[in-house]
Amino acid sequence: MQVPFCPMVGSEVYSSEVKKTEVLMENFRRAIGLRIKENKEVYEGEVTELSPEEAESTTGGYAKSISHVIIGLKTVKGTKQLKLDPSIYDALIKEKVAVGDVIYIEANSGAVKRVGRCDSFATEYDLEAEEYVPIPKGEVHKKKEIVQDVTLHDLDAANAQPQGGQDILSLMGQMMKPRKTEITDKLRQEINKVVNRYIDEGIAELVPGVLFIDEVHMLDIECFSYLNRALESPLSPIVILATNRGICNVRGTDMTSPHGIPVDLLDRLVIIRTETYGPTEMIQILAIRAQVEEIDIDAESLAYLGEIGQQTSLRHAIQLLSPASVVAKTNGREKICKADLEEVSGLYLDAKSSARLLQEQQERYIT
Repeated sequence: MQVPFCPMVGSEVYSSEVKKTEVLMENFRRAIGLRIKENKEVYEGEVTELSPEEAESTTGGYAKSISHVIIGLKTVKGTKQLKLDPSIYDALIKEKVAVGDVIYIEANSGAVKRVGRCDSFATEYDLEAEEYVPIPKGEVHKKKEIVQDVTLHDLDAANAQPQGGQDILSLMGQMMKPRKTEITDKLRQEINKVVNRYIDEGIAELVPGVLFIDEVHMLDIECFSYLNRALESPLSPIVILATNRGICNVRGTDMTSPHGIPVDLLDRLVIIRTETYGPTEMIQILAIRAQVEEIDIDAESLAYLGEIGQQTSLRHAIQLLSPASVVAKTNGREKICKADLEEVSGLYLDAKSSARLLQEQQERYIT
């Protein structure tokens, strides 16, 4: 089962024209999944024939209209020829169905879904954009469990701007009487009612996902108040908050609090203790980073770079890899040696050293 994962950064709420709380709610609903299961009567198979039949237009003139369409479907067990309504022909065109494609047509709604190209048409090309699928087993006319994973935000968007399609999102949208042009609280409440009914009837299953908010200290008191209320909702994902702040002001207030998060929200959280990397772990991370960036470095240099990371920070140690590689190549070598790292560590300061230097030499800088 696919579990929704929605990452966001705290500062995102200020980078949009919509309300801050609307950005939060949208991401909340992106992180809540819904697995919809329906047993439907379908016609499924490989398309062997696709013939639209034309008739004289009822409005007069020289134009002709599609009166019906004849389609042939084939499975492992047999074949069937169907006479379809012109509206289903429009759906076939929309799905770009051609002879040789594997499709299924829902008997009750006429919805058409192209599954892929039949694998009997597969070629010997190394790369192809087409997806090949095996010819369906069983009879052409059968009962099939249709499973679709969507998020609550998908349902919100589909109903706020209905497209008039035949997919499950549009069908659910048809159950709502009012047609909305924007995602409002009232629309979301209506969707929640339909979702709850689907869950009660066993048609759908709720899949709580994960909402990851990085730099959560960037949220202000209004956003934190909204988070408090949203976390109490029965339709709520698992929320992970990440920050590197200590005791600091809660944005939008003069109140100080651990991590810049209000105490009443902190009380609802399980706080995970993190520890700094040890020398061995730091060397392993640096070795992986060097491998990813295709930088050649010997074991002695890697150990020395790990020492630099212990004294400064892992980020600073990682950032020294690229300039050290440039220095090594300038000296006619492909592999970084300890002398290269000593040279670049003398050229570039880490954040703490830079701050200490500024403090010691305040009189030399404009304040």
